[in-house]
Amino acid sequence: MSAIIEVKGVTKRFGGFRAVNDCSLSVERGSVTGLIGPNGAGKSTLFNMVAGNFPPTSGAILLDGQDVTGLPAHVLFHRHLLRTFQIAHEFSNMTVLENLMMVPDGQTGEGLGGAWFLPGRVARQESEIRRKAEEVLDFLKITHVKHELAGNLSGGQKKLLELGRTMMADAKVVLLDEIAAGVNRTLLNDLASNIERLNREMGYTFFVIEHDMDLIARLCDPVIVMAAGSVMTKGHIEDIQKDPAVIEAYFGGSPTGNATSYHVEDEEARA
Repeated sequence: MSAIIEVKGVTKRFGGFRAVNDCSLSVERGSVTGLIGPNGAGKSTLFNMVAGNFPPTSGAILLDGQDVTGLPAHVLFHRHLLRTFQIAHEFSNMTVLENLMMVPDGQTGEGLGGAWFLPGRVARQESEIRRKAEEVLDFLKITHVKHELAGNLSGGQKKLLELGRTMMADAKVVLLDEIAAGVNRTLLNDLASNIERLNREMGYTFFVIEHDMDLIARLCDPVIVMAAGSVMTKGHIEDIQKDPAVIEAYFGGSPTGNATSYHVEDEEARA
């Protein structure tokens, strides 16, 4: 497989603090790659740079072989790279179906001219978008809430809706930030199953920040470990869980530390 995301020597400074320090890594096309590490390791800062939320201080980020360093999120959207958030960002006063239907860009009815003078085109386009949204709802098995206001959904349902929005945009690469946060185990299993299907059946590449090691073990191969703003190691989760350096980074060298049960919130996600 070839790399679809390449991070080359990226550094991000906030004043005198280096949140990410000369970091280099790659995400292979068609993989589900995990990104783990202790609080303050730089994971969310790295995600924010890859997703176009802010530019790196130095270094380069490539998407599908093209330099996208510093490009904003709306430009990356058109290049089919999207992200989800630890706290879901739904339009709470719109229905689930409406949340999905508003995703596709360049809809004729969004402009006053199109709405007034091209009603037939608007109607045909809206019908096609609705059909696609219905297919997404069926894929995710949340058709039963399609007319529910998105703000009324549970945490897990909101995460499924976020995943659905990436499908409406025909994403190639999806950055998933703490999908397990605030989600009960039943819906978390649904989320994981949908991620596996999107990867296997539709060729989605996923880059996943997560502290739930059971979920990482289920979904991700390989797994990248960050510490102090840089990559510590990369490999299979079974090997990483036995790595003394990783145990030291997570637990300060505690001999009883168990990486499979580590599950805390990432403070840097609130930075």
